[in-house]
Amino acid sequence: MFRHKGKNRTFAHDLRLATLLSFVAGLVNITGVLALKTLTTNVTGHFAFFAEEIMRHDYATAFTFFIFTIFFLMGSFISSFLEELVAQKNSEFSHIIPITLEMLILIGVGFLGYQSSIFTFEGKLTAFFMLLAMGIQNSLVTNISKSTVRTTHLTGLFTDLGIELSQLFFYKKPEEVKKLKTSIFLRLSIITFFFIGCFSGGIIYQFLEIKTLFIAAFCLLIAQWYDFLRLKFHLIKRKTFHK
Repeated sequence: MFRHKGKNRTFAHDLRLATLLSFVAGLVNITGVLALKTLTTNVTGHFAFFAEEIMRHDYATAFTFFIFTIFFLMGSFISSFLEELVAQKNSEFSHIIPITLEMLILIGVGFLGYQSSIFTFEGKLTAFFMLLAMGIQNSLVTNISKSTVRTTHLTGLFTDLGIELSQLFFYKKPEEVKKLKTSIFLRLSIITFFFIGCFSGGIIYQFLEIKTLFIAAFCLLIAQWYDFLRLKFHLIKRKTFHK
């Protein structure tokens, strides 16, 4: 699901990528809401809060919301930079460092993060790193799928879904309808697994609290190993048939 790019990438690859990582995003999202009372998977709302605090002349709080957006941006930049750097030597493994970094951040926050208000130093630091991790994931998924899949927020997904549902009334050619239905199914899958991640994360949080992020990191580890084992199987199969 991570290695295949361009013409080699299929709908099945995008679907596996979308469902697993949207589930991870849902887990992180609900953990941030319950632990910090703020969103930690996207920055859309933080711009509104930033503007609100500027109007109130509370510049210290406004600065906090501004830094939230910067950490998400940093995550996106770091992820893409590392992908491009590794891709120069071996494009098949360009995803490994970004996704490993995301796992390490989530594990670190799970161990050292605080359940606190974002207006405390500890709460801010926890939110910063959760946003950094989600910036890494969003950039990684976007690059791999060529913007077909987004997993950390749903605003654009619901917009695209609404557009495509309306197009069902007008597109009549079989190939167009098939392509449209495939895209709708992918978007519904992302939305569904994001919700499942939020719902199950809310239940798990009652027992693990901020350590719920360990589950998210474990899901990423499974995804990496799944992709690695499929690569090994493919290489063994290729060698066997070429003998």
